[in-house]
Amino acid sequence: MLCYLSVKNIVLIEELSLDFKSGLTVLTGETGAGKSILLDSLGLALGARADFGLLRKGTERASVTARFEIAPDHPVWQLLDEAGIERSDELLIKRQIRGDGKSPASINDEPVSVNLLRMCGDMLVEIQGQFEGRGLLDASNHLGLLDRACQHDDTLAKLKEAYQGWHKSRKDYEAAEALLEKAREEEEWLRDAVEQLDLLDAKAGEDNALSEERALFTNLEKIAEALGIADDALRAEAGAEAAISRALSAIERVADAGAGRLDNALDALSRTMAELSEASAELSSVASSLEADPTRLQQIDDRLHEIRTQARKHNVSSDELPQIHESLAMRLAQLDDGSGNLAELKAKEREWRDYYQRVAQSITERRRAVAAKLDEAVMAELPPLKLEAARFATLCKSISDAEDNKWTPLGWDIVRFEAAANPGQDLAPIEKAASGGELARFLLALKVVLARTEAPKTLIFDEVDSGVGGAVAAAVGERLSRLGKAAQTLVITHSPQVAAKGNHHYKIAKSTHDDSVISRTDMLTEHERAEEIARMLAGEHITPEARAAAVTLLGHDSV
Repeated sequence: MLCYLSVKNIVLIEELSLDFKSGLTVLTGETGAGKSILLDSLGLALGARADFGLLRKGTERASVTARFEIAPDHPVWQLLDEAGIERSDELLIKRQIRGDGKSPASINDEPVSVNLLRMCGDMLVEIQGQFEGRGLLDASNHLGLLDRACQHDDTLAKLKEAYQGWHKSRKDYEAAEALLEKAREEEEWLRDAVEQLDLLDAKAGEDNALSEERALFTNLEKIAEALGIADDALRAEAGAEAAISRALSAIERVADAGAGRLDNALDALSRTMAELSEASAELSSVASSLEADPTRLQQIDDRLHEIRTQARKHNVSSDELPQIHESLAMRLAQLDDGSGNLAELKAKEREWRDYYQRVAQSITERRRAVAAKLDEAVMAELPPLKLEAARFATLCKSISDAEDNKWTPLGWDIVRFEAAANPGQDLAPIEKAASGGELARFLLALKVVLARTEAPKTLIFDEVDSGVGGAVAAAVGERLSRLGKAAQTLVITHSPQVAAKGNHHYKIAKSTHDDSVISRTDMLTEHERAEEIARMLAGEHITPEARAAAVTLLGHDSV
């Protein structure tokens, strides 16, 4: 609920502070007194485009402050939570226009963008007849208004779940299909690569082992020469083995005479003889193996070449070839199994889509049933508003399967309020079907019907009674009074019948002060209300009859 409005230096308004209460508040005054300026000011605070022509002449800064009291569960708090603005007991909105061309805004003293201000404003206040394209005139709001009338939030939640499941499964299918297609494009290369790695059958560490063996064969001549020298040193007549053998024979001949003192020397010579024999045998074995396969070096070179070629081909180290082999073989296997997996993903997508369609269809049926009742209720409101020949209808059109890319988490329905003001006129979007007072009365009728299901807002009607009087004006006033019981309602009016229905009455007037014109707004007492309504009835010269009629109007509770 809007509870306070402060305006400074806006056109004719030097400084103005207004307190608002619940129920129906009427604002009256002569033409040019500043009623539209007051709405322009409020619109500025609600995020309208800054009009620097509103800046009062001779000033450099104008400001509008609006304070709202709103329930903790009002949807505007969620929007502000997402923007990082802390909650408080009330919501304070400020907007300035400055001579330097800037128009800063804040919510609860936190700087905000005009876009956020506008979104909050749309959730807090609805102005009919002043801001084209907002509120009921914005067709993008019509689906949400109808859904609130349907009261099927649980089903909408299921539809959102179905939409998300359907789109996720479709993305999974498309991703798997793309991978499979890519794999098929490289299938020939993949099969050839796996076949080559199968034949190679490289082992981790094999490159290092072959390199060591190759180093051995590369130094074969040097090794053979060394083996020959070593063999000669051991086996020649004057070699180590012959010398040790002679020493051992000499000690053995006198061992018994040594009374055991030569045993250790004898054992050492025996061990040395055995080690020399073993070393000689090992040298002979190595020499024999080096001579056994003269093609081994070529085999090693060929194997190393194959291993390293494959490593370069796959951009890995030689030791990583076994893992690459396993990975490519797995991809090949997945390629063979891919069609079956793709079919499973497609079936899952179809299952979610079918579920979405079932829920969407049930929502469509509910919307059309409620739309029919809504149309009937609005049509019943039109005759008393001098729109007896007019028609109203809610278009609920479903988007076909061929355009399922346009389906949304809210379903496949396009919802739009349409009207025809005159007989023989085709139904058209409500904002194009009528103009002036007719459009305002259409919106009033629709708002009266929807009021019970809408999120709480302050409703403002700008001259909804334009062009009507008598019983029709009284009917407008009665409906505004009903709206005031459901939501805080403000109306700018020239009709005494409407003004008499208000719970609170402000009079807007202008006066001359220091050679400048100033607009002011005052809350009227009951006596002052009677005088103002009498003025509205009689004009500049108020007659006793006008006063009596005003008292009579104020005493009426209903039409």
